[in-house]
Amino acid sequence: MIQIKATIYRPLESRPDSYQSWYQQGNRLRVDQLYREALMCYEKALEYYPDDYWAWYKKGMTLEKLGRYEEAVVSYENANQIEPNNYWSWYDKGCVHLEDLTEYEKAIECFNQALSIYPNDYWAQYRIGEAYRLWEKYSEAIMAYNKALEMRPNDYWSWYRQGDCFRHQGQLEEALNNYEKALSVKPNDYWSWYQKGQMWQQLNLCEAAINCYQKALEAEPNDEYAWYYQGHCQAVLKNKDQAINCLLEAIDISPDRMLELAKNNHVFDSYWQDSPLADF
Repeated sequence: MIQIKATIYRPLESRPDSYQSWYQQGNRLRVDQLYREALMCYEKALEYYPDDYWAWYKKGMTLEKLGRYEEAVVSYENANQIEPNNYWSWYDKGCVHLEDLTEYEKAIECFNQALSIYPNDYWAQYRIGEAYRLWEKYSEAIMAYNKALEMRPNDYWSWYRQGDCFRHQGQLEEALNNYEKALSVKPNDYWSWYQKGQMWQQLNLCEAAINCYQKALEAEPNDEYAWYYQGHCQAVLKNKDQAINCLLEAIDISPDRMLELAKNNHVFDSYWQDSPLADF
């Protein structure tokens, strides 16, 4: 038996002035990813009911999908004015400021408003940390991540990003501790192993760094940087054959980029003659 799909616009044939029908149609179209059509429906709904929180909020979501971020912010602001104590429009507005407009101070203001409604909301607190981190205010970011970890002690992302902040501040041992905490949550995580390798390498503890790079490569075997830096550490330790093998792996994955790095790295100066690297 052939099933005929109902016409989307059927509810409006008998009640073209119905707010509810325009709003519900907008929801259906948004779920179907027909964002331009959904936007038109929310705008028609708001003509009949301009003080409806949900129509403004859903219009903001739809404008986000269309990449019209400043308009989305205005739509969320209208929703906030109608219902100042509704978490979602504050949170989503903060995400637009954070991720799309890179307006970090405004993002923090929005997430703080969201937290005033739900004080124990992990994600709003975490994103405050993200805003400070991307704003390069690392001490403030660390404090924000600490608050997030009070809410969710075993969260990988807060431990990992807090490690990044300590790394940017040059506090390498604190960074190592945080990456270790992240690995306790995700033991096979490439990024934490890689960053640990970077920290050990900066501390001139090359054997520890090599171990971390090898762990990183277990998770991502085709990562040229883990191969390259493992090769650097092997060269520092005078393990020439191992260093060459690592470099060859890196060059095989990304020839131009890795050759440029290697040829500008003095630790490899003696490697370009009488070795498998001579052909490069």
